[in-house]
Amino acid sequence: QEVVKDFTFDIDAPRWDQSTFMGRLKHFFNITDCRTALLPDSRLDEAKVLVESFRAGSVPPGTSVEQLHYAKKLYDSAFHPDSGDRMNLIGRMSFQVPGGMAITGFMLQFYRTVPAVVFWQWVNQSFNALVNYTNRNAASPITPKQIGVAYVTATSTALATAVGLNLYTKRAPPLVARWVPFAAVAAANCVNIPMMRQQEILNGIAVTDENGNKLGHSKKAAVKGITQVVISRITMAAPGMIILPIVMQRLEKYKFMQRITFLHGPIQVMLVVFLVDLHLFLILISLFASCSSMAVSKLEPELRDSIMSQYGDQVKQVYFNKGL
Repeated sequence: QEVVKDFTFDIDAPRWDQSTFMGRLKHFFNITDCRTALLPDSRLDEAKVLVESFRAGSVPPGTSVEQLHYAKKLYDSAFHPDSGDRMNLIGRMSFQVPGGMAITGFMLQFYRTVPAVVFWQWVNQSFNALVNYTNRNAASPITPKQIGVAYVTATSTALATAVGLNLYTKRAPPLVARWVPFAAVAAANCVNIPMMRQQEILNGIAVTDENGNKLGHSKKAAVKGITQVVISRITMAAPGMIILPIVMQRLEKYKFMQRITFLHGPIQVMLVVFLVDLHLFLILISLFASCSSMAVSKLEPELRDSIMSQYGDQVKQVYFNKGL
């Protein structure tokens, strides 16, 4: 392994080119590796110390470049990019595949009765609220009251959509009823994410130049970033929650499937994780880079004028953390 001999490379720069789809795909595969969720906090803290030591210009003798890359991988997977604080386990993107996809499978399986719909939609929205809060732009604080309002609003939206459509589709073809969970998830995402991140919309988020120098706060950048997150979340859920019900409906017509009805739930969860969402999750979340950009010309007039007065035409793009 190559040993670190100097500090010429930027450890905070993405390992892969984030302007390309494949670069973003590799980056997100790296930080969403569910194996990192199994590591103890002590190992994550060690990685943070190594990363911060390198930033300060000092690393233990014999440290390899690959060790630094792995330490940065652990750091990115567990620590918030804005605050540097260790994120809760359930809210980390590395927990999305085992946690979120399992919940998706159960929502698709238990859709026939109102109590089952209510329970699994509540579980899903509770999980989503925690993920959205954990991955928010931490530079924009949110109060406990605002968190509570966002959670209740999103959960109520999901439940109203799911229960309403569930009752409405009683006389519809069976396949239509299987698509109710997706409609509820899509509706809730349109409410949950903006509500949980409302402070960003109200006060704007920090925007910087390409070198990380803070230029001000922009509401338009916040709206763009949150919109990208909503689109990617809904798109991420769509293939598994639309295609898999068709697959399961056909499978359930076979006699061998009718003899193992008690395994339908676990089978559906496995299909969600391994056949659909595990791959699509990584692909679709790569549609937008976590560090998004926006043309200065599209910013609020006052911020645009401030940047122009200080930098002239030198700064044409601003950059900001859109969250995940």
